[in-house]
Amino acid sequence: MRLKFTICNILLFSLITSKISAQQIINASTSSDTIRIIHIVQGKNLRQKTIDSATVLETIAGNVIIKEGLTTFYCDSATLNHKTNVLEAYGNIHINDNDSIHTYAQSLRYVGTERIAYLKKDVRLTDKKGTLYTDELEYNLRTGIATYKNGGRITNEKTVLTSQEGVYYADTKDVYFKKNVHLKDPDRDIWTDSLLYNLKTNIATFIAKTHIVGKDGSVIDTKAGTYNLATGEAIFYDRTYYSDSTHSLVADKMAVDKNSGTLQMEGNAKLVDSVNNITVVGGSIFIDTKKNAFLASRKPVMIFYRDGDSTYVAADTLFSGLRKYDSLERKIITQADTLTKTMAVNTNAKDTSIRYFLGFHHVRIFNDSLQAVSDSLHYSTVDSTFKLFGEPVVWNDQSQVTGDTIYMYTENQKAKRLYVFNNGMIVNKSNDAMYNQIAGRTLNGYFTNGVIDYVRIKGSPAESIYYPLDDDSAYVGMNRSSGDVIDIYFVKKELNKVKFINNVDGVLYPLKQIPADKKQLKGFKWLDKRRPKNKLELFE
Repeated sequence: MRLKFTICNILLFSLITSKISAQQIINASTSSDTIRIIHIVQGKNLRQKTIDSATVLETIAGNVIIKEGLTTFYCDSATLNHKTNVLEAYGNIHINDNDSIHTYAQSLRYVGTERIAYLKKDVRLTDKKGTLYTDELEYNLRTGIATYKNGGRITNEKTVLTSQEGVYYADTKDVYFKKNVHLKDPDRDIWTDSLLYNLKTNIATFIAKTHIVGKDGSVIDTKAGTYNLATGEAIFYDRTYYSDSTHSLVADKMAVDKNSGTLQMEGNAKLVDSVNNITVVGGSIFIDTKKNAFLASRKPVMIFYRDGDSTYVAADTLFSGLRKYDSLERKIITQADTLTKTMAVNTNAKDTSIRYFLGFHHVRIFNDSLQAVSDSLHYSTVDSTFKLFGEPVVWNDQSQVTGDTIYMYTENQKAKRLYVFNNGMIVNKSNDAMYNQIAGRTLNGYFTNGVIDYVRIKGSPAESIYYPLDDDSAYVGMNRSSGDVIDIYFVKKELNKVKFINNVDGVLYPLKQIPADKKQLKGFKWLDKRRPKNKLELFE
């Protein structure tokens, strides 16, 4: 490809006067019939030097202005090579590209045929949205792509990004950063090896391992995602980790809204609450950090840790929140703190926060010493009580408790007391054919070291079926009795003694003479098939 420059005779006049004005004509390319014209608009001095028959250099010095289409070059001095169509400029260089992008440097090499500018020393590119600083920059004026490879920095209002390499796209306002990337603004610091950032939208896109530290102390580790730095909204993929002073989270996909304080986790999600020693796993977990609440769904399981023991709770949906109560169990009014953007509690030293947990539908509980199922669940940290509603069943070794509603009081993750409202029944399996049964209106059970020890049943009347043993541990028969109150005593997890109080009425049947219709109390069901056999069942 051969390109020619034609200089008007007016250049000769310019050598006499202190200013010059000229026009250069360049064949654009072999694939185009258009001709691009370069105007030397201004310069105090111009000289021509012939190197050989094919090479002529022109030098312009003093307030130089060169124009090419909508692009204007300013500098202290410049040299134009007729043969190579290369412009070299020095000192206070300014490239004005259509009044939209301005580039500054101290040294320039411009290849006119390709419209590529190579700038060095104190390079600065600005496009009204952000400013790029570097010492070496390759800027393609035809494509609007600028590249640096020896370190650079971009500022966009209060956001500063630095990296070893970077590519700027003028049309889209995107910047692709590579190697040792660091993004810093008043709300966060981001470190990564590769990052795509848009100056117009203020959105960062992550495509490599990324470490984010918020000014609030939160930490995010991800491999992929987008972060709107202006709104604080982000979505992360590819197994993202999040942590703050009280929680740690991990999920396949995570959405964060900084302003609302919400996080949505999807896919193998896990929440660890270090304050309450609780872990929650599930397919989906929604967290409100401002209200300190979470909602877990899609086969969620919640794990309580206390003194080396663990209790597992599963349900269709699990929820946890905070209630503010004073020492008299009165609800405390909260008010917004406009300085910290948190909820301040109008309270005194005796007031406290009570964390509660709710389980909805198909509730299952597993502990090494106790298991339970129900339709719904309420648990409160104020008294460590599990409240079971909707056909609840509780098992402790070979004993089963049922009723309309069951309150299970625990201490250090072990059962301490059991209270049954209405239609209470306890069944103790003696063998596959014999079940001790006691039923009444209400039931109170007490545990020692997590093992059932004593039960009192009240009713109108309370009833029992009991298979007593003789001194040789042989069955005597079946005792079916009733009374206002029945006390049951256990020894080594086995029913040992039954005591009746007031209005006692009963009969003892020999083993071979027990009527078939007398072997079960009304409502008797042995529900072992519903019982969680191990903790792994809850994760299925």
